[in-house]
Amino acid sequence: MSRLVWSASAAAALLTLHTAVNLRLLRAPCTQCCVGVDRSSRSRTTHRGVGVGVVVSVLVPARDEAACIGGCVRALLDQEGVELELLVLDDGSTDGTADVARAAAAGDPRLRVLAGAPLPVGWLGKPHACAQLAEAAGGEVLVFVDADVRVAPHGLAATRALLDVHDLDLVCPYPRQLADGLGPRLVQPLLQWSWLTFLPLRLAESSPRASLVAANGQLLVCRAAAYQAAGGHASVRDQVVEDVELARAFKRAGYRVTVADGTHTAACRMYTDWRELADGYTKSLWAAFGSPGGAAAAMALLAWLYVLPPAAAVAAVIRGRPRRAIPGLAGYAAGVGGRALAARRTGGRPADGFAHPLSVAALAALTAASFRRRAEGTLSWKGRTL
Repeated sequence: MSRLVWSASAAAALLTLHTAVNLRLLRAPCTQCCVGVDRSSRSRTTHRGVGVGVVVSVLVPARDEAACIGGCVRALLDQEGVELELLVLDDGSTDGTADVARAAAAGDPRLRVLAGAPLPVGWLGKPHACAQLAEAAGGEVLVFVDADVRVAPHGLAATRALLDVHDLDLVCPYPRQLADGLGPRLVQPLLQWSWLTFLPLRLAESSPRASLVAANGQLLVCRAAAYQAAGGHASVRDQVVEDVELARAFKRAGYRVTVADGTHTAACRMYTDWRELADGYTKSLWAAFGSPGGAAAAMALLAWLYVLPPAAAVAAVIRGRPRRAIPGLAGYAAGVGGRALAARRTGGRPADGFAHPLSVAALAALTAASFRRRAEGTLSWKGRTL
């Protein structure tokens, strides 16, 4: 057991070192590049790397988002340094989402609200909504934004420039994840921490391997020509984790993809309590690891790395052998350190990393619940069976 704990602690320490390296390599939209912006004209393009007259199509799929869509629309229409059109697709909402979106725009002609078509057989709701939006878009760059995302005034211009500066075809500036309450604070920080810890960012960006990818559909920016050539959302029509699968489709088509630091570009509050979080995670975790075997292996690896060492340390103290707690405490410290590094960079709470073993355990429980509900056929999202 001692060797197992030591090996887990050593591996956790190496992964934390990898997190630190990734944080140094992590690309970020340039927030200082907007020069000469005429703030009195929200449609004037003066950002470096963005030519005057280049239209960015901002696409927002919305189903029963009346509580969020107003703030999202206002933030997008307040963008500086980029010429845009804003398309909101009302995907069968029953709460007045379309009316709220129009009211938020206050007559701004850049907004168009589209009525979504009925969901065809073989499609899931979000890919279908995004495909309709892309078909109606006229821009050279497509920006997919979730209704619960708030983009900073410089966000789109800076992200648009990121495509050109680094010759990218798709980029996901990972928004700052706002988490309040025990459940969200326990689980949400694992989103950024996971790819910062396990994904070699520069290799993933340059490698054609579709398996080496991270993405986030909350804010996804791509070139329209590449989107069409890669098959667009039609290529991921039945995928629950459609953002990652879309990024993989881009890679398979030979395009360059990366994830970036969007901490100062946008913010998103996905869930407000444990019930919302559990519903959201269980709908998709079954698809996140490829298979039940893949999920079991991933959870076992996380448990070995981040649960076994602190558990062994606690057991050693209880048995009155504090010296034997040292390797476990070292592993626990490595896990906490990795979480703290990721949180400090991404706008999270570094102190929440002290609960990292509990976070991993919660993720494992949600993954098991996701597979159970999948087997029972009880998975649904926003009134639609998955």
